[in-house]
Amino acid sequence: MRRLPVYFLIDVSESMIGDPIRQVEDGMAAIIRELKTDPYALETVWVSIIAFAGQARTLVPLQDVISFYPPRFPIGSGTSLGRALQHLMAEMKRDVKPTTYEQKGDWKPIIFLFTDGVPTDDASAAITQWKKEWATKCNLVIISFGTDTDAQLLKQLSENILLFHNADAAAYKHFFKWVSASVKTSSVSVDNNGSGFELVKPDGESLSRIDLTKPVPPARYNDPNFVVVTAKCQNTKQPYLIKYRKVVTDAGIPGLDMSTRAYRLVGAYPVAESYFEMADKGYVSKVHSDELIGSPTCPCCGNQIGFAQCSCNNLLCIGDSAENTCPWCGTTGHYGAAEGGFDVNKTLG
Repeated sequence: MRRLPVYFLIDVSESMIGDPIRQVEDGMAAIIRELKTDPYALETVWVSIIAFAGQARTLVPLQDVISFYPPRFPIGSGTSLGRALQHLMAEMKRDVKPTTYEQKGDWKPIIFLFTDGVPTDDASAAITQWKKEWATKCNLVIISFGTDTDAQLLKQLSENILLFHNADAAAYKHFFKWVSASVKTSSVSVDNNGSGFELVKPDGESLSRIDLTKPVPPARYNDPNFVVVTAKCQNTKQPYLIKYRKVVTDAGIPGLDMSTRAYRLVGAYPVAESYFEMADKGYVSKVHSDELIGSPTCPCCGNQIGFAQCSCNNLLCIGDSAENTCPWCGTTGHYGAAEGGFDVNKTLG
């Protein structure tokens, strides 16, 4: 039987922590529930999920819809589009059955690439390989979960680039219904000897096509929309992420186009140790603490101060005790307010 392989290549960088990653988990579960009710999808659709941050990992290998169980998504540091593409191409080379003289192979795979930020690596080599080996053998749909995605880079991969206006939970539900409907119509097309690629028209409100005529932005290797920093709980030794979203404030001086940039606290979220396995370890950048608005409590143990810096330059939570021990390096010391702020290691976002 000819299969219709559907790959979901999903950005799990730190800026997805919190509501976005939970919505994606719920959305993927909803897609599978929908496909299991469709006889055409049951006959033809096989699904795989690949997560990528600084590294890429297959969470669910290619399998039929009936056997599929939606996974929990990890979080990692960075948005390595190059590694994601290399991993995807290796998976498809192994799994997708080619057409031969003896038999017809699988239908053209459909790939949904979800990303919410700017690639933090140089993906040019992987893009060149994609164009040479896979561009004409697949149907790639790219969904931007943020307005500052580098569309000029992504259009080298596909002309199907859409912007998801992720304003609330209702928008997420509508978006994943669109994905489900697009997969279902594609499976019907396959069954009727069509092309096997039939996207449902986006509504223009929660989902719209990106204007690819905009000027090319400068190359950037960190996401400018968020600041995310890594900390560890002093009591549980568990890592957690502190997420800040960019805010731009008008300076209020008439006649002058002046604004100030800062980052406002979104929240603090515990992560598994697998976070470090998914991280890109080859890049370090800093942000000054004066640019960060708000400080969280520890999401692991409830310590009232979840943002304290050790002499090893790593962040930890501290409690009421006069002395606190760093879970990163084991140093015990006294903590107090810093005059003038300090530099903090930030992730790639």
